[in-house]
Amino acid sequence: MEPRIKEIIFKEINPSLKQMFGYKNLYMGPKIEKIVLNMGLGIDGNDSKIISSCQEDLANITGQKPVITKFRKSIANFKTRKNTNSGIKVTLRKNKMYEFIDRLVNIALPRIKDFRGLNTSGFDKFGNYTFGIKEQIIFPEVNFDKVDKIRGLDITIVIKALNKKHSYELLKKLNFPFKEKRSN
Repeated sequence: MEPRIKEIIFKEINPSLKQMFGYKNLYMGPKIEKIVLNMGLGIDGNDSKIISSCQEDLANITGQKPVITKFRKSIANFKTRKNTNSGIKVTLRKNKMYEFIDRLVNIALPRIKDFRGLNTSGFDKFGNYTFGIKEQIIFPEVNFDKVDKIRGLDITIVIKALNKKHSYELLKKLNFPFKEKRSN
């Protein structure tokens, strides 16, 4: 079964973006390629219980088993050693990616305490959007009673687009709650 957001993108959003930006065909418009969720553990990366607990949480959130990331080089000030665990990450593509966007926008983001909207400065020059979440417990899949410590995670939405403006319009049409720009 096709995810609801995927149908909305192809039937409504892409044609409206084509008309808005004057594309010659639908395939010139912005397209979400993948979503990467990253949870840095820092010094807690050495504890196997904490890693397995975080892996379980991230697996429940995404429906996919996370990969353990390692430090690339030793840095004494950060107390890191080369090839020790630094965190966990998951890369979502295709249908799982669209289902995650649906849950993120409609369920998780409205559950954030004192939420005023996502910052628009999270776009890079290629149009990819990155933002952080301070608590993994905003997702309903995470059992609040089993969480030992509240951890944050970074979400990167990789978008194939001509520029930032096109990516911003795609996410805005997907109901991402961006902060309104104020004029002084």
